[in-house]
Amino acid sequence: MGKVIGIDLGTTNSCVAVLEGGQAIVIPNSEGARTTPSIVGFGKGGERLVGELAKRQAVTNAENTVFSIKRFIGRRWNETDSERRVMPYTCVAGRDETVDVKIRDQSYTPQQISAMVLNKLKQDAETYLGEAVTQAVITVPAYFTDAQRQATKDAGQIAGLEVLRIVNEPTAAALAYGVDKQDVDRAVLVFDLGGGTFDVSVLQLGDGVFEVKATAGNNHLGGDDFDNCIISWAIEEFKAIEGIDLLEDKMALQRLREAAERAKIELSGSPTTSLNLPFITADETGPKNLEMELTRTKFEELVAHLVQATLDPVDQAIRDSGLSPDQIDRIILVGGSTRIPAVQQAVSARFAGRQPDRSVNPDEAVALGAAIQAGVLGGEVQNLLLLDVTPLSLGLETLGGMFTRIVDRNTPIPTCRSQVFSTAIDGQTSVEIHVAQGERAMVADNKSLGRFLLTGIPPAPRGLPQIEVSFEIDADGILKVSAVDKGTGQKQSIRITNTGGLSTEEVERMRQDAEKFADLDRNRRQRVDLKNQIDSLMYSYESALQSNADLIDDSLRQVLKTQADTLGRLDSDPEARFEDLQSAFNALQESLLSVGKRAYQNSDAANKPPSSPQFPSPAPAPSVTGPTSSAFSSPPIASTPVTAPPGTPVATSPAPVSVPSPSPVPAVTPAAPAVNLLANGDGNSLSMPELSVDPPSPIASIALTDLGIELPDDDDSEYDDSTIAADYEAIED
Repeated sequence: MGKVIGIDLGTTNSCVAVLEGGQAIVIPNSEGARTTPSIVGFGKGGERLVGELAKRQAVTNAENTVFSIKRFIGRRWNETDSERRVMPYTCVAGRDETVDVKIRDQSYTPQQISAMVLNKLKQDAETYLGEAVTQAVITVPAYFTDAQRQATKDAGQIAGLEVLRIVNEPTAAALAYGVDKQDVDRAVLVFDLGGGTFDVSVLQLGDGVFEVKATAGNNHLGGDDFDNCIISWAIEEFKAIEGIDLLEDKMALQRLREAAERAKIELSGSPTTSLNLPFITADETGPKNLEMELTRTKFEELVAHLVQATLDPVDQAIRDSGLSPDQIDRIILVGGSTRIPAVQQAVSARFAGRQPDRSVNPDEAVALGAAIQAGVLGGEVQNLLLLDVTPLSLGLETLGGMFTRIVDRNTPIPTCRSQVFSTAIDGQTSVEIHVAQGERAMVADNKSLGRFLLTGIPPAPRGLPQIEVSFEIDADGILKVSAVDKGTGQKQSIRITNTGGLSTEEVERMRQDAEKFADLDRNRRQRVDLKNQIDSLMYSYESALQSNADLIDDSLRQVLKTQADTLGRLDSDPEARFEDLQSAFNALQESLLSVGKRAYQNSDAANKPPSSPQFPSPAPAPSVTGPTSSAFSSPPIASTPVTAPPGTPVATSPAPVSVPSPSPVPAVTPAAPAVNLLANGDGNSLSMPELSVDPPSPIASIALTDLGIELPDDDDSEYDDSTIAADYEAIED
């Protein structure tokens, strides 16, 4: 079984992690960053850019750059009016009244866009791990509906991933926080304010069990909304000054969006910041610049209602958990938006001034927790049990449009609940089961999940047939509903899988399309790499013609010209096959290599040094050998040789080595750096030091073996003091 990765698929940024050596670590992306922008850009040539590359071109390509797609996944068209209005890209109604994105002439579902981000994370993980990745644990906001969970799972399948588990983001963050604190029982509140969603979960940790007691949240509250407050303020201020509405200029709006995000981040560490956008627009009087000062006080005034909106779910989660605020042992802040000082102060004030725990990285904690859960499913982590809950009540429509609960919110999952119903009129032979999710009394005010029909009921007076409806929720929080007529045994069921607008066949088709585009992207990268190599090779070709003109005869020159012309023609042809380009590149490269080889051969012949000198008789003639042998040969002496690599100049202050001798020997002193070159048989050069001989004196403290000279150890040798001095004089000459 290969590695199972953990993915935090965020609204603004995503992160991927893996368990290695029992520790969860974040995998950096191909750009070296630890988080990847959840942005997809579509270039003019049809290429797809994901992550940081897409973000860089968003200003100049706003209409074809998709961001914050998580706000639309698994949601209906009529639920997203406010979000759609502020997006620079075009949204269209999809099947089942979902929201699709239209780029030029092609429509994409939110699942497809999310799959492109997931595929980028998958590729980065494969590059890091050096192996294929096919399985993942993906996190979603705790308050995601059944439809949004299923749509997220579909996105994973389109990206070529088997989604082993869907985990709530606050629960994953609690795993990252408490995995090394399992010996202590404590109640933890996770406050997760991300880019587009907000969740609060209360968990009980201890003895390896992570039990979610309650969860609450808001799927339409996050950092994007804080940015929008700055954007709206800046647009109104600019309109009051210049009389121009920037909402009508998509490029200006995108620039302002990026500036607002930067301002929000800067105000977390500074009391004031500025929005400076030169030439943001123009009118008949000329270009206009946007220059505004924004203080932290003004920013907190603009977002006060958003900060307040985060506190109500906190109170609800604490109430549902059965605990009081003073029974919460730790408050964990997760999500980049929790860096806003006003948010931190509000949370602290809600808990009587207690400071939140900041031991986890708010941008990475969720992905790390997902990796830990992946380790549990993969068998790498033992003795850890995660017990999650369903965030919203589930039920069905009964007479009068009432919403009848079958599964209450905060019920531990997986679970199965059943209830018996009957017919509403006499002679009724079929029953429509309308499944919904929410907390309102009327079904119309809640989220509709799906409908199915139970038929074949024998005609009978109303209230007589017994129809048992069962709700089964798996560990991913995905619902299956079944209904059976207890009198006849007639049964019908529905797995709520089509609420994202995609059938199983459509998911498979999109997965195959994603694989095709992955191959196209791979081929496009290979072609770009080859074109870069071609540019370099053509430069080498021009340089070779100029610098080595005398080495290139007419026939070779003609061959080079023909090959270069062929390569240039193919390079300028967008329809040229990659194989033809590669073949032409290799041919010209081989020819240029032959030119280089000739140049080096001529250079070696011109610079070949004279042969080594030979010592006259009767002294033995020194033999010059290869780099690893001694330069001189003579009988050995009883000493410890100190050998320097060939070509290394002798140090001016070598370590002293005592050479026994019956009589004084002239001192040998190294002079200037190496100037004489002795060529060995292979044509390589061996550097020798230039030597000088001093008048007779006590033996010098120098290792003669460093010079390649060996002295005899017997007293009768013909190598006496005068012979050695004569040999050195010969070397010097």
